[in-house]
Amino acid sequence: MVNVRTRLNSLVAGVPKESFAFIAASLLNAVGSAMLWPLITIYVHNDMHRSYGAAGIVLLLQSGAGILGQFLGGSLYHRIGPKRLIVSSLFLTAVAQLGLILARAWIPYICVMIANGFLVSITMPAVSAFVGFRWPQHRARLYNLIYVSNNMGVAIGTSVAGVLAAISFNLTFLLDGLSTAGFAVFFLIFFNRMNISQEQRMEVGVPRQTSGMGPWPMLQNYRVYLFLAVGSMLVIMSTSAWNTGVAPYLNSQGLSPAVYSFLWTVNGLVIVFGQPFTSLLNRFLTQSMYSRLFASAIFYTVGFSFMLALHANYADLIVGMVVCTFGEMLLSPSMPALISQTTGRSAPFYLGLVGGMGSLGRLAGPPIYGVLFDNFGLRPILVVSTIATLIGAVAFIIHRLLSKSAVAEAASL
Repeated sequence: MVNVRTRLNSLVAGVPKESFAFIAASLLNAVGSAMLWPLITIYVHNDMHRSYGAAGIVLLLQSGAGILGQFLGGSLYHRIGPKRLIVSSLFLTAVAQLGLILARAWIPYICVMIANGFLVSITMPAVSAFVGFRWPQHRARLYNLIYVSNNMGVAIGTSVAGVLAAISFNLTFLLDGLSTAGFAVFFLIFFNRMNISQEQRMEVGVPRQTSGMGPWPMLQNYRVYLFLAVGSMLVIMSTSAWNTGVAPYLNSQGLSPAVYSFLWTVNGLVIVFGQPFTSLLNRFLTQSMYSRLFASAIFYTVGFSFMLALHANYADLIVGMVVCTFGEMLLSPSMPALISQTTGRSAPFYLGLVGGMGSLGRLAGPPIYGVLFDNFGLRPILVVSTIATLIGAVAFIIHRLLSKSAVAEAASL
């Protein structure tokens, strides 16, 4: 208990006290969200009596809407300000999540899921940009803290998700919607109470500001984002193996949803208690953000290749989840930190752009993996995931080389 307390104190030491409430609210919101998303495939198959391929189509459409949402969220940040953008999108997301209770027919369910994917994705680049602008000296640590707190919520939420789903999926929809509404209320109060200096108003996006550059010139600056986005896309696509590969595999073995949701409980626990391991990596091996991205893809490759060789036993899947989680722990906080550090006031746009392009992997993964599972089972899904993450590692190397050339070119001017 003392070691856990010591570790938590070391994580939060030196960060602004104002951010503590922000981190706590993120945790509670993650608890609600984690009760829903791991069980979508099983819900579509068991309750709506559709194939796993059909469940993949739902996730595809939701992810497609999410791509548009991330682009829009990044583009609107400086135009309307974070308060109106974040609070309004969160309230509308809560309405969409509660709407799942009423969406019992197939077409209404698909429409509500599309709306949910679009609205929640608007918030993502806006929140990341706000953190980077509000606390610029602490953003790397805060991105990691928020990531850890979110996954503490995942560990809690997924530990009860299967139990709640066994009672009623509507109960999970209700709690998910209420947690998102609570997060929106928190942001409304937080924005109204926080003190923002005149200098910070320019950076945070209050009042309306532009990034100083139009979308087309920013898109042309491909060295800033292209291969970063490609690597992210491939890694994210590989993670679809869990929802549209491992989940139906366990279901076909006659195991309950609680068994699958426990894998995500493991994921959350590793993220919380595995911080000393990643801290050692970052201190001695992965000191730069670029090296962390490369290492993350390698961890994913090792995890999926291990499961490709061994997945007959449930314990093998747990080991694979642990290894892949270390990849996630390096990737998730490093991506927004690197973008924020290298793109300045254009960060909201690039956060939305890279996030949207990365989500193309989430768009492609479910239908591909759903069809593969329906016809061939789990093994080819793990083959594709292993190859995709290995190519993602190469993309991160190319991004680093392009970044070096851009710096050298700027120095010669």
